[in-house]
Amino acid sequence: MTRPALPSNTPILSATDLAALDEAARILKAGGCVAVPTETVYGLACDATHAEAVAGVYEAKGRPSFNPLICHVDTIERARSLIALDSAGEQLADAFWPGPLTLVARRRTPSPVSDLAAAGLDSLAVRLPKSDALRALVAKLDAPLAAPSANASGTISPTTAQHVKDSLNGRIHLILDGGPCPVGVESTIVSLLEPGSPAILRPGGVAREALETVCGGLDHTEVTNHSAPTSPGQLTSHYAPNAHVRLNATGPQVGEAYLGFGAQPERDDLVFFNLSQKGDLVEAASNLFTGLRWLDSLSDRIAVAPIPETGLGEAINDRLRRAAAER
Repeated sequence: MTRPALPSNTPILSATDLAALDEAARILKAGGCVAVPTETVYGLACDATHAEAVAGVYEAKGRPSFNPLICHVDTIERARSLIALDSAGEQLADAFWPGPLTLVARRRTPSPVSDLAAAGLDSLAVRLPKSDALRALVAKLDAPLAAPSANASGTISPTTAQHVKDSLNGRIHLILDGGPCPVGVESTIVSLLEPGSPAILRPGGVAREALETVCGGLDHTEVTNHSAPTSPGQLTSHYAPNAHVRLNATGPQVGEAYLGFGAQPERDDLVFFNLSQKGDLVEAASNLFTGLRWLDSLSDRIAVAPIPETGLGEAINDRLRRAAAER
């Protein structure tokens, strides 16, 4: 496979333009990488069946190759061809696909997915997204697309096409613009690796409470070996701004910008971004990365208001803890 040359200035085309989708498919078939909008964040897609294409995504992101990628599919039948779904997996897929849920299960053998995309594991992370553009590209290639977030590894995830360009311009082949991502945080990842005991590996766009209405109680499995995560999103320091982040702050200290939540008055003497003035966790999740990115551009210290751990607050707090981790 001879990958296409990288442009010096990565173009942005509309994700609803049929000619743009055809161009994206051409690039992907040739081993290139394309940023694609999803309901969660923008993903950097490549053909998951070709190791050289996957290596190009790792290179563009500066991502450690021990960190596995999520494979995106267009139908549940394609998902079943890649991983073994048990009864809990089938129930979760039926309830939340297409949507912001990723399932980790044993890989089928032989597997069309490159070992590099799976980081050499015998398991695989698979998602059926709501994104029309991503599903259309999978169908055009007749192959799953590996698609981590379309940003430099470890930095704030992108929720607009411009965020992608700011992070990866000249390092990827094309950006498809589908507007702001409505969910705004990455997918929830559930492991099906222990029969009868599904566990949350990463909180995300589907709240724990919603999952538990389908499959009962869920464990929360923390990664214990940070050099060998079992799924994406488990590195201790991740989603990180350049600024130092202080959590559970009831107010800012001198010199800190403030990421607020709930009914809080704005002050003229303060760099301030409110995730949700009305205390809506869905709105807060959709604004999280935009708010962090904006404050990071203005200050080297960010204080963050307490966020409830209920609903999507679990995912928000997970991202904030990783953003605040030592690095």
